[in-house]
Amino acid sequence: MTMAKSSKSKENPQVKLKELGQELALQIQKGKNPEVEFGLRSLSNVVYDEKARMLNLGSKTQTRKFFDPRHARVFLQTMEMAKIAKTLLDVNKHASLRDAFYMAKRTIPQSTINIVDEQDESDSAIEDVELITGFSRERLNINANKMGSVAGEVTIEDAGDTINWARLGSGGWSIPSNVESIEFNSVKAKYIIYMEKQAVWERLHEDKFWKKQNCIIVTSQGQTTRGIRRLLGRMSEEFKLPIYVLADNDPWGYYIYSVLKFGSISLAHMTSSLAVPQAKFLGVTTKDIEEYGLKKHLITFKDVDNTRLKQIMDYDWFKNNKPWQKEFTAMKRNGAKVEIQSLSSRGITFISDTYLPEKIKRQDFLD
Repeated sequence: MTMAKSSKSKENPQVKLKELGQELALQIQKGKNPEVEFGLRSLSNVVYDEKARMLNLGSKTQTRKFFDPRHARVFLQTMEMAKIAKTLLDVNKHASLRDAFYMAKRTIPQSTINIVDEQDESDSAIEDVELITGFSRERLNINANKMGSVAGEVTIEDAGDTINWARLGSGGWSIPSNVESIEFNSVKAKYIIYMEKQAVWERLHEDKFWKKQNCIIVTSQGQTTRGIRRLLGRMSEEFKLPIYVLADNDPWGYYIYSVLKFGSISLAHMTSSLAVPQAKFLGVTTKDIEEYGLKKHLITFKDVDNTRLKQIMDYDWFKNNKPWQKEFTAMKRNGAKVEIQSLSSRGITFISDTYLPEKIKRQDFLD
């Protein structure tokens, strides 16, 4: 069963979920094995659109049937998460991913089997519901934890409150999982710098880099959250602001950039709303190691680093990119990585006073 799209369901997740339930009920009434068909979430079904420069889900589909030993429990998990989303939407309340897990975790009557045992199962089922309905989990009122900060000369309206990102003390504004309802009242900036490390953001914030350089500084704690990716995407689209990525000089920092710019393999079905194709890699690069005297701070690769680098070099979106292949080759030759914080060896405010202003002035980016 592939769900038909009514004009109302395209706009309203509640209507879409109700239609899903009605179609399954109709199948049961006709004596059929209840089933759903949706896009296959697999690396084999992820394609790189060279023109748009982003990952997309391919045309392959998968079918889940209730009366099938291979599908029954996963089918039930998916329908349970659809029910939870519908309940949340009906009462206009939001739940965290962890909340949703506990709402689903219970033993099936007359059995010893739980609907879900681990949160990975409920998280995966939620992603299936996203594919089936065409709505993000945030639109389904299921949110992840807040894991990011932002500062800059920006004023927004959020849930009826006026918030100035320049007047929130040392912690900045905590970026929520769902940023779709935020309204921008005023944005005064030339560009945005996103950095993977909270400690680096705190350095720039304390130095008032955003004020001196007329920019916005954003961070997460490691991999970019969906809320941050969507916020960056909105500001790039709505205000034409360049996005510069500041990450460690290692395969993991490059992967963070890759996910932000091109989209992630696991969320290829959400790429159109989460990828930021305009993003450029600001640093740290292998060229910076020589130019800024960072050789003594090199950290020798482990096997896992070499493996990750090889994987990234072979990605379709990097494979034919000569500047990036040159960067990867130089890193492989070094057999080592260097962290952003190594720049502090040149002085505690070196990154704010010298490194970033120089690189941005020269437009010294990888794209």
